[in-house]
Amino acid sequence: MSINFFSTPKEVALEIANRAREKRLSLNLSQKTLAERSGVSLGSLKKFEQRGKISLESLLQISYILDSIDNFDQLFTKTAINKPISLEDILQDNSRHRGRK
Repeated sequence: MSINFFSTPKEVALEIANRAREKRLSLNLSQKTLAERSGVSLGSLKKFEQRGKISLESLLQISYILDSIDNFDQLFTKTAINKPISLEDILQDNSRHRGRK
């Protein structure tokens, strides 16, 4: 499975977990060794690989040991606006600009 626009958050989490497991195995690391090197508990690592559940901090620690931390570089980057904005579009912009009402 690959991650795409139509993937659910759960599907994305499981795909990331599968990729991490494959990378761990390609580096010939056991779960126990990866847990020790990353500082993530073995139970958390097993839960991640089986169900895709993990804290962001633990995911980053595992990613660092698996030499994949740079893959987070593009997460939440600003995207370019695809269409030019006209003065009319700006004047008719009724979207909210604050988090609260």
